[in-house]
Amino acid sequence: MSVLSEINIAQYLFCCRADFFYLTVPQSTMGNTESVVVQKRLARFRPEERPMIEGVFDRLQAGAGGPSGAPGNTPAVKTLTFEMLQSSMGSLVPHPMVRRVYQCMCSIDPELAAPEASRKSSNSAASGVGREQLVIFLADTLRGTAEERAPIVMAMSQSRAGAAMVVTCDQVAEFLQDLISAVVQILVYRGRLQGWKPDRMGDGALGVKLLAEQMCSELKPSDQGGCDVSCLEDWIFRAPQVSLYLEMLVAEGLHLSLSSRLASPLLPPCRETSWKELSCLLDLLTLMFLAPQLPDGYSAPWKLVFSTRLHGESFSRMVTGLTKHGPTLLLIKDTKGHVFGGFASHTWEVKPQFQGDSRCFLFTVFPRLRVYTATGYNQHFMYLNQNQQTMPNGLGMGGQHGYFGLWLDSNFGSGHSRARPKCTTYGSPQLSGEEDFSLDSMEVWAVGKPPEPEEGEGKKSILDVDPEVQAMMEMAGKTLHSQGLREPEEDEEH
Repeated sequence: MSVLSEINIAQYLFCCRADFFYLTVPQSTMGNTESVVVQKRLARFRPEERPMIEGVFDRLQAGAGGPSGAPGNTPAVKTLTFEMLQSSMGSLVPHPMVRRVYQCMCSIDPELAAPEASRKSSNSAASGVGREQLVIFLADTLRGTAEERAPIVMAMSQSRAGAAMVVTCDQVAEFLQDLISAVVQILVYRGRLQGWKPDRMGDGALGVKLLAEQMCSELKPSDQGGCDVSCLEDWIFRAPQVSLYLEMLVAEGLHLSLSSRLASPLLPPCRETSWKELSCLLDLLTLMFLAPQLPDGYSAPWKLVFSTRLHGESFSRMVTGLTKHGPTLLLIKDTKGHVFGGFASHTWEVKPQFQGDSRCFLFTVFPRLRVYTATGYNQHFMYLNQNQQTMPNGLGMGGQHGYFGLWLDSNFGSGHSRARPKCTTYGSPQLSGEEDFSLDSMEVWAVGKPPEPEEGEGKKSILDVDPEVQAMMEMAGKTLHSQGLREPEEDEEH
């Protein structure tokens, strides 16, 4: 089960526990909020977290020069303005996303406990956000179900509050671009890049559009092309990144450190990578997309083990990186600008047979972010061979000899992606710009634990362990038969 699936289940259990808490705990212990709906929302948080949630309203007012919210003071202003929200979130979140958050808060009807599409809600932005509206918004974004988050996404996707009961896919895509941009800005500002260097990586602005388009591809709009609340609910349930990004936006933007927050790092750690001379094919958004696609248990830090820009166009050098570092992710750019690759679940072996298992997959990055997993048709997952006359020499994934889903020839300058109509192993279309492509650049990232040494591998001779034994044998006139047979040890890579 993936981390994102576990988050969905945990959020559901939170809501169930909250309803049970509300039914079994006297209402007088739940704070000063009088609304039954708000009390049930607060019950979703741990007892030590509820004062923090209820205190956000006063803190936002005080932070913008409003009432202090201290005991005994009666706030002169009973609502939050956009300027108050902007003063708290503005340093972390781009202005368009702050505007969407405020618009959504204003549209919430405390009686219905959901954003309301009506003329009344379209005018509510002028009067500001009430305390109950804020609490409901926080509960639904941080602890809500897909059903409760769908109206929030609906409200944030509209050009103005309460304009319609249906939004278009383009409107959702624009909302996603603002949301993803905010998440990236939070990662950078909070120093949560896990060792990655955005200034040495690919085009982030393009990555935002590609990731938003990929997430929107999961939408199932009506025949008329619109998305109502039920459509968005189904989408949020199947695309858990939406909830993950919303939670990060609200928790980080409003400076909420909740002890029960199921924090999941969006980026895998990067280690032992020389960034000084590297111009990386990966960008942060592609990384945010690919990392969750890896099978469970692949949590080792990522490490660059081969790059044409650092190591040159050498098939032998690439093979060295592939065969020593466990599971790997290959990233290729052709001369037409298409970027694509594959994930290998096992350490590569040089041999004329297919290898790997169904956890392998192919993917595209540009012009679209997509992943293509095993179909079960055959087991031609991975192939790596060189210096043979009877079998193809090169690297392949999927398909068959001469007709691979992804093939890189051992001459390293060319390859092919043949899929008419689809690759039999992965169900992928043609990945490259042309069926037979020329290589522009390539990277190999180690993404899992290195293989365990086989029995006997790495064990030193007694002559190495105890030099005195070697000296005594030489003095006795014994011939050291293994001295010239053992290969010299390779230096460790740094």
